Amino acid sequence: MKHVNVALFVPHVGCPNQCSFCNQRAISGKRTQVTPDDVEKAVQIALGNPDSKGGEIAFFGGSFTAIERETMIALLDSAYKFIADGSFRGIRVSTRPDAIDGEICGILKRYGVTAVELGAQSLDDNVLALNRRGHTAKDVEKATNLLKSAGFETGLQMMTGLYGSEDADSIETARKIIALRPDTVRIYPTVVLENTHLCELYKSGKYTPQTVEGAAALCATLLEMFSEAGIKVIRTGLHSGGDVEGEFVAGAYHPAFKEICESKIYLRKALEFIKANNIPQGRIEICVSPKAVSPMTGQKKANILALKELGYEAKITADEQVEKYKLYILRNERL
Repeated sequence: MKHVNVALFVPHVGCPNQCSFCNQRAISGKRTQVTPDDVEKAVQIALGNPDSKGGEIAFFGGSFTAIERETMIALLDSAYKFIADGSFRGIRVSTRPDAIDGEICGILKRYGVTAVELGAQSLDDNVLALNRRGHTAKDVEKATNLLKSAGFETGLQMMTGLYGSEDADSIETARKIIALRPDTVRIYPTVVLENTHLCELYKSGKYTPQTVEGAAALCATLLEMFSEAGIKVIRTGLHSGGDVEGEFVAGAYHPAFKEICESKIYLRKALEFIKANNIPQGRIEICVSPKAVSPMTGQKKANILALKELGYEAKITADEQVEKYKLYILRNERL
């Protein structure tokens, strides 16, 4: 069952740094700061949906635990009563790795926070410094271990295509994240937005952003890495909405980015299966999980067309027994 969550964005509140890529107001579409009254109103609206039972109240954007303490507690307090009465199962916050310590963990526990996401972005200190993050890879490791020890569901967010970053260090960042064993991961290819330092670097020719195609090829590799490690990826690619389209300048932004990544995984898997099993050209039936029918087909039937160019007329079939990122192929003259 899919639960309804209440998402509240707190753009730039608490951030001690202005990272090279960051324009939270464009990402969230929020120009004003959230108040306890805003929390109350948003939750009351959500409660009108019966699926809200079991959902979360989430504070995203900015660096929640770096907010001025009185303000942070006021926001938590406004949400906590809905946790205490069973309307929602918990509160989720996102923050900076260097804004977590034992005292903060105690406050979060006291006010019903169950999940904390850290904006790690990279675990390469050079990439972090170039992008003005203001923290180190060691800060990410320390905060992650502290949160896990305190019993929080812990998520890590990483970015690809940052200024000074290459595919190799993104893959290494994924390996280090896997070693930290977070519960969840989000992967965000870098997008150049107006009113950011990264935009200045791009316009001056000092920074070349990833293309959608290049980012998708890399993120397909990362998705498989996390899947094989048993770590759930809860977001791939910047969400649409807010004012992203209005302030977008360049980079790997596409509203269906994750499906593009997964289509690449499934095409590669199909080609590997064909090669390993010496399947001759002709009509074939590719069996995948029900949720994988669309990515196996590809946007605008891209994978079907790619296989056709190689001499295979493919039909995609759903099989409940097939696991994620797995498939098998039947030679089928009757298609």
